[in-house]
Amino acid sequence: MQKKQILWADDEIDLLQPHIMFLQSKGYDVDTVTNGDDAIAKVSENNYHIVLLDEMMTGKDGLETLQQIKDSSPQTPVIMITKSEEESLMEDAIGQKIDDYLTKPVNPSQILMACKKILDSQKIANEKRSVQYARELQQISTLLLNPLTEDEWIDLNLKLCDLDVELDTLAEPAFREILYDQRRECNVEFGKFIEKKYKNWIWDRRESPLLSVDIVKNYLIPELKKGSKIVFIVIDCMRLDQWLTLETYFYPYFNITRDYYYSILPTATPFSRNAIFSGLFPEEIEKKYPDLWSTDDEDESSLNKHEKELLEQNFLRNGFKPKQEIKYLKIMNNENAANLEKNINSYLDSQVLAIVLNFVDILAHSRSDLPILKEIAPDESAFRSLTKSWFEHSPIFNVLKAIGKSDHLLFITTDHGSVRGMRGTKVLGDRETSTNLRYKYGRSLKVDKKNAIYVKNPEDFKLPRRGINTTYIIAKEDYYFIYPTNYYKFLNYYKDSFQHGGASLEEMILPIIRLEPKT
Repeated sequence: MQKKQILWADDEIDLLQPHIMFLQSKGYDVDTVTNGDDAIAKVSENNYHIVLLDEMMTGKDGLETLQQIKDSSPQTPVIMITKSEEESLMEDAIGQKIDDYLTKPVNPSQILMACKKILDSQKIANEKRSVQYARELQQISTLLLNPLTEDEWIDLNLKLCDLDVELDTLAEPAFREILYDQRRECNVEFGKFIEKKYKNWIWDRRESPLLSVDIVKNYLIPELKKGSKIVFIVIDCMRLDQWLTLETYFYPYFNITRDYYYSILPTATPFSRNAIFSGLFPEEIEKKYPDLWSTDDEDESSLNKHEKELLEQNFLRNGFKPKQEIKYLKIMNNENAANLEKNINSYLDSQVLAIVLNFVDILAHSRSDLPILKEIAPDESAFRSLTKSWFEHSPIFNVLKAIGKSDHLLFITTDHGSVRGMRGTKVLGDRETSTNLRYKYGRSLKVDKKNAIYVKNPEDFKLPRRGINTTYIIAKEDYYFIYPTNYYKFLNYYKDSFQHGGASLEEMILPIIRLEPKT
């Protein structure tokens, strides 16, 4: 392996021979110079791995030398060595992008550790993390040998998401493939778990984990009854791993408490988001508020158009009557977001402000239709990165900063996640069958029951019947439904697209976050 090259610039370099010999004994090549001009010349001629730079030299001092080194070779790490502990000096050096600094007198071990921290820390961290990563993956496989509870599935999914997000900074592509295989194995068992447990959850709520219908009752209403002001944001189609990449942006402004819940089935906007706002299952909404239940899945503008009214009714059923009108906004594009940013203070006059953000859902759908987006975001890691980039540069970030300076509690959640559909499965149905890829309802539906949850009686899942002999099928794992006609054409078209509506860890286990402004 090539030795690491160090340049040490100090006008008293002869006095540092013991330090230099110690570095050489540890496998480093060390060149020496006694002034800034020679240091600048050496850096321009050689690719040094690190420069040790004395701050007080005859002729050009350390700061001036540092500036010229960084101008010609900005990627070269520099450690400043100084006799002074003046704060202004350190600020000047840090402003010129030193990578570390040491205060004289220094011993050989200090120099070695400073060099290793810069040159080897990533390698050491990667090696140790790889060992730990392999151990954690083995632990996940062991967990699957026994049935898991609802809480254990949440913990398992969080571990998978944490590992996945951490891999974004770990240059080990082999682990990424292992993790994808591990997640697929988990989803096989999770599909069986949901098929066995879900009906019991919705009919015996004492045995149920937190579901979509519980969010408003369990989180918003207790705070409102205490007199708190609330901002409630639902980010459509946001996965838990996407939230984990965004959460760090909130640290300077909020104290954060993160909980988790299960989305109802199907994990699709007309069902799961209406359930959040109403506190009711779809069949209950249809029976109790027939005028507020939309069944037209072909008209996107008709979906979830009564969320404000459903939220108001949810409040009243649970004993809370707002003193003023609830404010509700749906943000569909950047223009809507910019208008919200401009007028956020007027919206914060209300005790309750509810906001639906559609960007992540639009991004997931657009990725299927625009090849350039699939190239930009070919996998989950890149999809997270794209979501993060949108958030960082969106007016929504400024809106959240404004909320962080207000006296409002902020709750953020999502209605469902999405899964990367990788396998097609054939489905048979008549012309009236719905068009969704991860769930369908209609008459005489036929599908391989290993790949889907078959709901013969919609009432079992508290779903609208939608006509005589209507059944539902809900995809498991990473399957998506394809008709036999032009099967291979559509199989390839929809493969590797982000979809929702089915039963998977990514779609069903979701965050509900309480954010209290630090001010």
